[in-house]
Amino acid sequence: MNLQQFLLILRARYKLVLLVLLGTVTATLGVSLVLPKQYTATTSVVIDVKSPDPVIGMMLPGMAAPGYMATQTDIIQSDRVAQKVVKLLKLDANPTVRQQWMEATKGKGKLEVWLADVLQTKLDVKPARESNVISISYKAVDPGFAAAVANAFTQAYIETNVELKVEPARQYAKWFGEQGKSLRDNLEKAQAKLSAYQQEHGIVAIDERLDNETAKLNELSTQLTVVQGQTSDAQSKQRSGAASDTLPEVVQNPTIGALKVELARQEAKLQELAGNLGRNHPQYQRAESEIATLKRKLEVETRHITSGFSTSRAVGRDKEAELKAAIEAQKKKLLELKHHRDEVAVLMRDVDAAHKAYEAVSQRFNQTSLESQSTQTNVSVLTPAAEPTEPSFPKPLLNTLVSVFVGTLLGVGAALVLEMFDQRIRSVDDLGGMLQLPILGVIEKQQRRGPIRLAFWSRKSALMAR
Repeated sequence: MNLQQFLLILRARYKLVLLVLLGTVTATLGVSLVLPKQYTATTSVVIDVKSPDPVIGMMLPGMAAPGYMATQTDIIQSDRVAQKVVKLLKLDANPTVRQQWMEATKGKGKLEVWLADVLQTKLDVKPARESNVISISYKAVDPGFAAAVANAFTQAYIETNVELKVEPARQYAKWFGEQGKSLRDNLEKAQAKLSAYQQEHGIVAIDERLDNETAKLNELSTQLTVVQGQTSDAQSKQRSGAASDTLPEVVQNPTIGALKVELARQEAKLQELAGNLGRNHPQYQRAESEIATLKRKLEVETRHITSGFSTSRAVGRDKEAELKAAIEAQKKKLLELKHHRDEVAVLMRDVDAAHKAYEAVSQRFNQTSLESQSTQTNVSVLTPAAEPTEPSFPKPLLNTLVSVFVGTLLGVGAALVLEMFDQRIRSVDDLGGMLQLPILGVIEKQQRRGPIRLAFWSRKSALMAR
């Protein structure tokens, strides 16, 4: 079928096309006038996805996800939000609504669920294409009810948004609280164990005490070295024998010095008497006797000093043994203190580890507690729904224009369908297509002109070659 044939069909069946068009327009206009008017109220909310969270002070990564706005749209359309709208508007307390529910469900199920499903059928949620604005529209016969439901959906969505953020925080806070109690018990046990160990061993400042005991050990070691040196010196002096007269103790002794001076004086006197009186003179013999007495005294004093070296050696050895025993005891004491220090260090590390774990959990508990008490949300009402003054449905003028278009299409379609069942020859092309034969010529119609100027149409004749 070409354009010429299509136009010829329309010209031949224009009455059918007009009839279908008129019927469609009339039916549409009648339905538009009969149907009850419905009003659409729209509220819009804006979602802030760039501001940081007021509690943790940083932007949540989920807000920047591509599906965040789609998720918010699904939340608005969820049963949870719809059931919250029922409670906000107290629709479940309306006797008329309850009667409608009884008639529709015979009392089966829950009224809140049924009302939520009814509200969702007339809810329309549309997120903006290139912004963070979501439009919430509700259609109803009563304009006031439509605005109330739209605003209720907005309020329910905001409350649900807060709940969805607060509920996990409450669960985390509860869990961290329980963990905090357990970790606090561990910390108290570790501290009690450390305190008990310190009290049992009398430990106050382990490092300071260890330094003091180390200093004592060093002092004892120094004393032992000094005593060993003194003992060795006394032993050497004791072994000196005939050379004892040259010992500093002997040389520097005042008694021995006085005896030596007296001995030298008596020996000089004896020499003088030997020259004047002779060896047999009583004065000479008395002088000899005095000299012998002085020598005995000098020997006794020297022997007394040298015997002191033996006593010093014995005392030095005794003191050396005492110092060695004290050093060994001090070493044991230091080892015990070091053992106590290591034990205290282990206990203190346990206390520090328990304290750090408790602080970390306490910090998370405080943070989640704040989050669980937060009423802040990143959703704000941009434009609240107002009571509409004009109905959104039906629109007679728009419906009429649409019916004209649809009626035209239906009329043309009806004409084509009728042509398929009752096909006629309307042009030369139709004849050639029907007979499947070439056309040799066409006799054009002519108009005869006479005095009366009568005009008539003659049929076209075609000569067909076989």
